[in-house]
Amino acid sequence: MNVLEPLAFRIRPNNLDEVVGQEALVGPNGFLRKSVEKKALFSLILFGNPGTGKTTIAEAYAKTLKVHFVSLNAVTTSKKEMEAAVEEAKLWHPCILIVDEVHRLDKSKQDFLLPYVENGTFYLIGATTANPYIALNRAIRSRCRLLEVKPLTDEEVVKGLRRAIEIEKGLNKTSEFEDEALHFIAKLAGGDMRFALNILEEAAVQFGKGPISKEDVASIEMVPNFAMDKDEEEHYDSVSALQKSIRGKDVDAALYYLARLCIAGDLDSISRRMLVCAYEDIGLGNPNAVMRCQMAIEAAERIGFPEAVIPLGVAVIDLCLSPHSRSGDESIQSAMAFAKEQPFVVQDYLKLTPVNMREEDKYPYDRPDLWERIQYLPDFIKTMRFYKPQESSQYEKILNENYRRLLKQGRSNDLATLKKK
Repeated sequence: MNVLEPLAFRIRPNNLDEVVGQEALVGPNGFLRKSVEKKALFSLILFGNPGTGKTTIAEAYAKTLKVHFVSLNAVTTSKKEMEAAVEEAKLWHPCILIVDEVHRLDKSKQDFLLPYVENGTFYLIGATTANPYIALNRAIRSRCRLLEVKPLTDEEVVKGLRRAIEIEKGLNKTSEFEDEALHFIAKLAGGDMRFALNILEEAAVQFGKGPISKEDVASIEMVPNFAMDKDEEEHYDSVSALQKSIRGKDVDAALYYLARLCIAGDLDSISRRMLVCAYEDIGLGNPNAVMRCQMAIEAAERIGFPEAVIPLGVAVIDLCLSPHSRSGDESIQSAMAFAKEQPFVVQDYLKLTPVNMREEDKYPYDRPDLWERIQYLPDFIKTMRFYKPQESSQYEKILNENYRRLLKQGRSNDLATLKKK
């Protein structure tokens, strides 16, 4: 008996023209379209939600360019398989290495790829559901163009479903679906084409020729693929709304958006946003709340959904109603902006291994009483103040009192004189 491959696999596009949606990437002015037209090949990182077509787009891009490609999955691939892929790539020029779930490669495997990407042995196209700025090391990111693959709109999903019903590799017109049923599937899918195609195929098997109605589909699938609201905002909008609600101390709104993301089962996005909120918006206003947030996330990851909603809910309430302070974020951003414009050489007595320094001018490791009196900034910016004090809590008031004391005390770069005191 020949068992059919899943519908979503059978109808994968063979070129960019068959890709549904993603106009910003494959439309007339899309980056990938321009790349194909100019025959300019790039290493890429495609990132976005599950089911948005990242790997599909990568393969369609390679096929459109008529370039040989090798596919790996970072979850299951071994170092030996990666070495074999490199050897295969050397036999073809140019060659594309497609790595699905690329964020799952550990640092040693990411580092293994670097020289081959650098010398052109292959072009890397990585697909990931994670934020590439967090999940991938800087060396990989700097060698790749980062492209976001966004969730499809309901109309784009419906267009993809109709194509699946019509084409020979798909359902080949063996089942008929009412328009209302297709739009219902699209709403359930929440921009995930793979999820939508799975429902379509399940309904076709269950109800045959049809016409298949919305009620028929609802009888086999009623749980949405992600939490939708009355405005049908996209998934990333809910993530953004959660962070802004915490920042605005609106505990009820924050709980609502948290609930949407929990229904979607998107623990990764929840964890990242809550940690960013904790450090960026609460920060020094209540360091214990920041620590409790991290502990809640660890607990949620350990126990998983559905019970994970409990520690997450507690943490969101804690963050919303806690004293807020952005002094940490504003201070480091001030320093970052200045450091980009004004890099400088570290003073000799602060270097790890100073050369040709007199003993009396070296850093006094054995004199902790002098450490807070030493000047650490170079002379030309010794009066710069990057720290932006706020007093949103008793804790921050204590920090600021110490800060003012240290400023009043002063600092010196004359270590030899300091040591005589």
